Amino acid sequence: MSKEIVGIRFQKIGKMYHFDATGFDNIQAGDFVVVNTSRGQQLGEVVGLIEDPPKPPKGTWKRIERRATPRDLLVKQSLEEKEIEVLNQCRTQVTEKGIEGLKIVKAEFSFDGKNLTILFSTEEDSEINLSPVLEDLSKSFPEIKVEFHRIGPRDVAKIIGGMGSCGLEVRCCSTFLDEFCPISIKMAKAQSISLDPSEITGMCGRLRCCLIYEYDLYIEARKELPKRGTWVVTPEGEGKVVDALPLKQMVVVRLDHENKTRVEFSLDKVELKEEHDSPRQKAREPDEKPRGEGRDEKKGKSRRRKK
Repeated sequence: MSKEIVGIRFQKIGKMYHFDATGFDNIQAGDFVVVNTSRGQQLGEVVGLIEDPPKPPKGTWKRIERRATPRDLLVKQSLEEKEIEVLNQCRTQVTEKGIEGLKIVKAEFSFDGKNLTILFSTEEDSEINLSPVLEDLSKSFPEIKVEFHRIGPRDVAKIIGGMGSCGLEVRCCSTFLDEFCPISIKMAKAQSISLDPSEITGMCGRLRCCLIYEYDLYIEARKELPKRGTWVVTPEGEGKVVDALPLKQMVVVRLDHENKTRVEFSLDKVELKEEHDSPRQKAREPDEKPRGEGRDEKKGKSRRRKK
């Protein structure tokens, strides 16, 4: 019997994890289930059936323990309220103890209540002494395993939420991005976006995630366009390509005239100068002598020598 693999999320806009749902009849997106994870027992929501799942990381997928009951959902809600209390307690301790450069972002209880994870970030990569806060939490929750987990600025922005630097009421990372993709400056260059930090930097202080949204489209659209600096022949004369408009499939050409006018041309109106000159150059080249004539002359000379 083939395994039935489903995707499960533990946060509303979080990473999806794969679990084995074999034996659970009619399980579907929107159902809540209880599973065991590396951070203890968790309650998650089924996102959907995975038709072609990748190979499991450790030989086999973890199985779903059971379906969640109405009581389980109430327990989850109670834990979320308790997380807010712990978050406020940690932040108070950081302030009272004068710990600089430490930001407590979120507190997370495992569903069974045996593990407590504190998510934090720092202004710099330097290590910060978390012992004072850990001691306080250990006294408040003596039977719970407490762990601190450092997260990056993008994760902080995702959890905190708020308006995006582009003006959206809610940031993309808090709305639909379940995973962060690597972003590089070449993505901005490929789309001719200003490299001014205020134009390409998000509220997290990193390059905006939206730089990747249309990157592949621009790369594909640029394939047929001449590169900048290329000499082309247009209906108005020769010129050099100074800019490209990939989405319009047009190029901006500075014509080789006295006024150096810049004109936009569609792709079908320009031709690379090398390709344009090639047929005329071949036409100017002298024709080669047929091979037969050379051989006949040599044969004629040799016949004359025999005479």
